[in-house]
Amino acid sequence: MDERLLIEAAQKDRSRFGELYEAHFDRVYAFVAHRVRNRQEAQDLTSEVFQRALANIHRYEWRGAPFAAWLYRMAANAVADHYHDKAREGDFPEAEVPDNVAADAERRAALSQCVNRLPKEQRRVIVMRFVEQRRIREIAEELGKSEGAIKQLQWRAVQNLRAQMHG
Repeated sequence: MDERLLIEAAQKDRSRFGELYEAHFDRVYAFVAHRVRNRQEAQDLTSEVFQRALANIHRYEWRGAPFAAWLYRMAANAVADHYHDKAREGDFPEAEVPDNVAADAERRAALSQCVNRLPKEQRRVIVMRFVEQRRIREIAEELGKSEGAIKQLQWRAVQNLRAQMHG
């Protein structure tokens, strides 16, 4: 089912959120686990991300960006909050709080905005390739283009993103 339709269904009936959860759990958990390195904390934070997503699904607006980007932004915020709380509680010295967590979240949010400004075809290729982690061949087949055309669109999109991020 089209992701947009899944989102709309979950917005109308929260019991349909399970389909979005199933589709995105593994990637969100991997994102969080890579940043906290403690399995129990990663599970707790991932659970928190999906609870927040369910509670705020009615606020989500489809703008062409993948639903995963919204979840990743929530996950990055949850990880940053987690480290701030640990530092405040004195669980470990302030120096051990990763400085890059908040910066990484901000960079990802900025990148998401830049991706949204790409031309439609470039945006689709970037989302399919790097968010959905699909192969060039799969993208070419779905979009009805040659693999060379997809590689060219990807290259142009990456150059465009590089210019936006550093320009």
